[in-house]
Amino acid sequence: MKTSADALDRAKKINLIIFDVDGVLTDGGIYHGANGELFKRFHCRDGFGITLAHSCGLKTAIITGRTSTMTTFRAKELGISAIMQGQMNKRDAYKKIKEQFNLIDDEICYVADDVIDLPVFVQVGFRAAVGDAAPEVIERAHFVANNFGGHGAVREILEFILKAKGFWQEIIERYTAPEFDDKHLTALNQ
Repeated sequence: MKTSADALDRAKKINLIIFDVDGVLTDGGIYHGANGELFKRFHCRDGFGITLAHSCGLKTAIITGRTSTMTTFRAKELGISAIMQGQMNKRDAYKKIKEQFNLIDDEICYVADDVIDLPVFVQVGFRAAVGDAAPEVIERAHFVANNFGGHGAVREILEFILKAKGFWQEIIERYTAPEFDDKHLTALNQ
């Protein structure tokens, strides 16, 4: 894990986390079936991290260059608030999401892996990269995960944000209480 000197302070301000998909929420592999159907591999810990973030009042969104029914399905399953697919110009999509949530750049985190993400990445208040991101993304990141995209990097980034905002201890207490209270969670096995 690599963090900038101001990463913790930047993470404290975050109210919205925007994810790229291929190489961030997935391992970057794209699998085609015999009938042309598209498959993607998502990681359950990343999904549960998103559920935990939602349980603490954080919002999430997706901006991705590809369009995929699997992305739509996974985003809806996780309760991701905004899904913008087929966005080769991610800056325009970012502007729309920022307006939708009525937030400023400092309140937004973008999780990236490749140079197509840079136009948005350089605008946000907290720039997070997966461990196998392109060097140009890593050098501009405030936080670089140890884990690779699709292998728990998103969970690692979300834990850092939740800890910075003071939510992590509450989450642990929720799960270690004598009577587990799951009323804040949308699903246990994401």
